[in-house]
Amino acid sequence: MKKLTIISLAVATLLAACNSNEQAAGIKGKVKKSSIAVAPKVPGRILSLKVEEGDFVRAGDTLAILDIPEVEAKKHQAEGALLAAKAQYEMALNGATAEQFAQIDAKLSAVKEQYDFASKSFHRMKNMYEDSLISAQKFDEVKMKYIGAKAQYEGVLAKKKEVTKGVRNEKVRMALGTMQRAEGAVELAKVAESERFVIAPKSMEISTITLKEGELSLAGYSLFVGWLPNSTFFRFTVAESEVNQYKVGAVHTVYVPYLDKSIKAKVSKVSALTKYADRTTAYPTAKLGESAFEIQVKAIDQQEANHLFVNTNALIKD
Repeated sequence: MKKLTIISLAVATLLAACNSNEQAAGIKGKVKKSSIAVAPKVPGRILSLKVEEGDFVRAGDTLAILDIPEVEAKKHQAEGALLAAKAQYEMALNGATAEQFAQIDAKLSAVKEQYDFASKSFHRMKNMYEDSLISAQKFDEVKMKYIGAKAQYEGVLAKKKEVTKGVRNEKVRMALGTMQRAEGAVELAKVAESERFVIAPKSMEISTITLKEGELSLAGYSLFVGWLPNSTFFRFTVAESEVNQYKVGAVHTVYVPYLDKSIKAKVSKVSALTKYADRTTAYPTAKLGESAFEIQVKAIDQQEANHLFVNTNALIKD
């Protein structure tokens, strides 16, 4: 029992020494940079990558080109529909051509002759039927031919009147609406075609490229991740009992071990973390039940921090 007590005291002393060294070393954290993810709006296979990891690109630069065959097909389909709609609108607007008038006149003349002949035959057969010179079957056949010829003649005559009078305003507006819808479809196809090019929304340094040429990229899937320029900051995690020492606007000294360099920095943000596991300190000193807070600190002279490597260690020593 005495031996166990001695071991327990030794362990407690060691833990106290570790905590003391932790406090003496300062609050530990990491160097971070603000990042941005770039994802295509439409799915497609990566035809070519125009950048490599580590490249610096400017807003508007092409990062990748996608192969989207169905977009090209939709574009041709929309352009064909627009041509047809324009032709229909122009026809409705301008009315019939001289050739169409000539065709209608010729057709009207032909059906008029057929109608006249059928009318004469019908009246002749009617008299003979009334005198019982022909059968009812024969008379019905002549009557049906007469009715058909009359309907055909009246239909062509109505068509000529419509062409002569011109197309109704309702049909003109209908043709115009069809043309405008087709124009909208073409514009949509052009927009979709432009999405073949993955463009940098901001100037940034490419940190990660998630896919290779030939692989399929899905809509909304992050294809590139980049670090924004002049966005380096230090991220620390402190316990609830320590957070009052770090107020927004307060200046602290941040020590970067791998460079053996101290940088003056100002607290830019203090926010509560949602869970204890988000702490980045290697040896947390928070007591059970304490909340954790994230402290973001930015260098007063940003140029001093821009060259720092991301995820390297940093300490607040004062």
